[in-house]
This record gives sequence, C-alpha cells and structure tokens, in this order.
Amino acid sequence: MTTALKPRAWTYKDYLGFPEGGPLRYEVIDGELYMTPAPNIRHQEILGTLYRFIGNFIASAGSPMGKIFPAPCDVVFSADPLQVVQPDLVFVSSARVSIVTEQNIQGVPDLVVEILSEGTMLRDRKQKFRLYERFGVPEYWIVDPVEDTLSVFRLSEGTYPEPVVLRKEGVLTSPLLPSLSVPLSSVFS
Repeated sequence: MTTALKPRAWTYKDYLGFPEGGPLRYEVIDGELYMTPAPNIRHQEILGTLYRFIGNFIASAGSPMGKIFPAPCDVVFSADPLQVVQPDLVFVSSARVSIVTEQNIQGVPDLVVEILSEGTMLRDRKQKFRLYERFGVPEYWIVDPVEDTLSVFRLSEGTYPEPVVLRKEGVLTSPLLPSLSVPLSSVFS
C-alpha cells in the first residue's frame, strides 16, 4: 500500500533526513510525499533481468554509451518545488553524464523504467507519467508483470503518444541503445 503525505513543501534536505534502509522507498511528486513498501520478488527478478541485459550491452559496446542505475537511485528533476523519484531503472547517456553526481542524478535521464506493482501502479501510470512527460524524459518504459507486457513511450513534440506495447513473445529495442535486443520471454520467464 502506498501512502501520500502533503503537510508542507518538502525540501531535498527533508528528504535526505528520512530513515535509510527501512522497508519504505520515498518519492516527492508535485509536493506530495509518497512512501512505498519494498517491491515483491517477481518485480525484483524482472528488474534484475533488465538491468543485466542493458548493463551487459553497455559494457560490451565499443565506446562509452552511458550509465545505468537500478533503484534505489534518486532522480532530482527540480528542487523548488521538489520533484524527486526513484525509478526502478535509469539510463543516462554519455552525452548527458554530467547530470550524474556522487549523491544522485540531477536532471533529466534519457530513459526511465517503472515496473508496476499493486502499490505503485496508479502513480507510475499517472503522476510519474505526467512528471516524466513534463520534464522531457525521451523514453519511458512501463513494465506490467501481471500482463507480461512492456509499454514503450517515446517523447514526440513534448508529449508521449500512444505506446508501443510489446508482449512476452516480443523483442525490445530502443533507438537510445542501438543494437540492443532484449527477448521479453527472458524478462517475463
């Protein structure tokens, strides 16, 4: 179950004061503080598989392509008002790697991935969708472990048009990572 609190304007300093290592993940979207329990095992298996496929692809590339980070990793879109989220997976290309700091990612990554769970499904499809679109994230993937689908949203003229929906039998590719080929049967096994 996700809890949202909006008693005041949250700052990044407040955010950093939240307890670490507990059972909750914290995010602030449009002034609302969201606390979410740790994801389930299927969620984590899918995350691990995507991370390995993309990470291995990046590592084997002839030239530096960028960096990939699994959750928890803060992405700070704005300090005032605070907009900080922890996508399940984040890719920052070499061209934009300057936004990666020792503490967090400060700015717009090239790709964010959210894996739906019962407690985050609405936020991933609504609040985070609008946040990523508003800040201009070039590509947003929503993974549905119940339906075994992966929806790819690619920004076009400032909005996300209808997604490309890939099923378990499909193969994931992305112009952000040329030559990447991920068989979704491996992701949803």
